Order: sequence, then C-alpha cells, then structure tokens
Amino acid sequence: MKRLLFVLIVALAWARAVAQDDVAFTNYWSFQSFYNPAAAGVDKQLDIKAAFRIEMMGFEDSGRTFLVQADAPLWFLSSPRHGGGVGFMNDKIGLFSNKRIWLQYAYHQPVRKVNRLSLGVRIAFISDGFDGGKVETGESGGSSDPVLPTGNVTGSGFDLDLGLRFSHKDIWYAGVAVTHVLAPTVGLGEEKIYQIKVPRTIYAMGGHTLRFNRPEFSLKTAAMFRSEFKTWRGDISARFCYDGEKGKMYGGINYSPTISVGLLFGFDFHGVNLGYSYEMYTGGIAVQNGSHEIHLGYRMDMNFAKRGKNMHQSVRWL
Repeated sequence: MKRLLFVLIVALAWARAVAQDDVAFTNYWSFQSFYNPAAAGVDKQLDIKAAFRIEMMGFEDSGRTFLVQADAPLWFLSSPRHGGGVGFMNDKIGLFSNKRIWLQYAYHQPVRKVNRLSLGVRIAFISDGFDGGKVETGESGGSSDPVLPTGNVTGSGFDLDLGLRFSHKDIWYAGVAVTHVLAPTVGLGEEKIYQIKVPRTIYAMGGHTLRFNRPEFSLKTAAMFRSEFKTWRGDISARFCYDGEKGKMYGGINYSPTISVGLLFGFDFHGVNLGYSYEMYTGGIAVQNGSHEIHLGYRMDMNFAKRGKNMHQSVRWL
C-alpha cells in the first residue's frame, strides 16, 4: 500500500510537471506583480516580498514553494511612469522541481489624473528537474517504467509573460495577464528524451476597497480567475482591515469554488508586513491536511521628488 501511494504521488507530480501548473497562492492579492507584470512599481514604493507555502500537510512529498520578489518605480528613468522588478521561485512537489528567475518591466500611463493604465512584460529563465532515481516500484536500480526517467534529469528554457492593468485611484483595479506566452517545451536530460510542455495560462484579477465612516476601517475584496484552457480555478477573498496610527492588521477569508476555503490573518508595522493563511480543501481531504502559507514583506516610499525624504532609510536588516 505504501509503495502504491508513493507511485501515485510520483504520477501526480509528473502530471503537474507536464501541466506546469503555476502556484496558487492563497494570498494572491498580495502578489499581484507575480501574476501580472503590469503591477510592477504601480504603488510608487519599494515592495519586497517573500513567501513559503506547504501544500497538503501530512502527505509525504507534497508541494513546497519558496518565492522572493521585489519591484519598485524606476526613478532613474526620470519619470514615475516606469516600474521594474526581479524575482526567484523554487517549487517542488514529489520528485519534480521547478525553478524560475525573472526580470519584469511596466509602463504606467495616467488617464484623466485619477486613473492609470499599465502595460507589463516579463522575461524568465526556467529550470525543471525530475529525480527518477528515487522512484521505488519494487525493481532494483529505481524505476523500470520507460515513461519515467531512471535518474536525476534537468532541463531549462526561456519564457515570456505579458500583462495589462487599469486602476482608479486607490479604490479599485482590474487586470489581465497571459503567462508562458512562448509555450516553451523543456527537454530533460542530455538527450532531451523527456519533455515538459508549458501551456499558456490566462489570469484575470480585480480588487475593490470599501471605506467606512471611520477612515481607519475598510473592507478589501479581490478575485482572480486562471485557466490554461483545459482546467480553471477561481478565487474570491474579503479582508476586514484596520489602519491605525500605531499599526495595521487584517483578517479575512478566501473561497475557491469546488476546491478550498482559506483563512487569512496579518499585520503591518512600520512597513513590515507578516501574513499567514491556512487553506482547507473541500474535496474530501481532512481539515488537518490543508496548506499553510506564510508571507513576509517590506514596503518603503520612493518618491525622491521630495528631496531628502527617505534618503536616510536603510533596509540592511532585511
């Protein structure tokens, strides 16, 4: 039974590799520039974020994802209309691993002063791997199945993402992005016998902020739809936020139809944000076998048009 379960996990990992499913962060609203390059530098702030996600606790070789990214306005181009960003992601499930390094650029065009239209592009280097030498099917020397590699094989390639975003003040935004535009095929091993096809994926995301009579309280909602034209996933979230003089905090919920329900918590102190979420699956998996997600961020204003302001600040401790 253990051997059968292990083979099943390997098969699922390989299926995920072939489908090249992008990571579904529960806190997707906090990683807008990860899903849409048009969001890079849109808030005129240095925005550094890191996230760690553990999928399906209690299952051996379940998914582990680490992400770190940074984006900011590019003031050296003499205009706050430009934004840029960099990032790195390491995603592992079963014996399959995916690494991704990227650079992105966005152009933000004001529309009637209170609106902003943003266009973004991202180039990425991807590296995929599969450790077939660890597959145990009862045969000596690893896997005897010709469908799976018998050793540790890797491959790499380049990718391209495009995005479009529109926002109105700080009240609402909406955007669409197409990732893996080139739909690259990554060949694994020296002879490239095993191949992973990366399908194009479309993302549609939006959000709205509802403010109450007391300005320190607000309700922030967000939604995202994603599909690689064969399957799809939708998410909708709501967070009740407090923004006081001494700090900020929020609590909320995320719902993905037919997939999961997630609980969200977080606080912000002097630009440092720490958030946690727990995703509980609704497809028959026990509550304790959900997914944990932690994200840490730091934000700092970068409006150098105000001479002397923020020039003294340092992020050496990060």
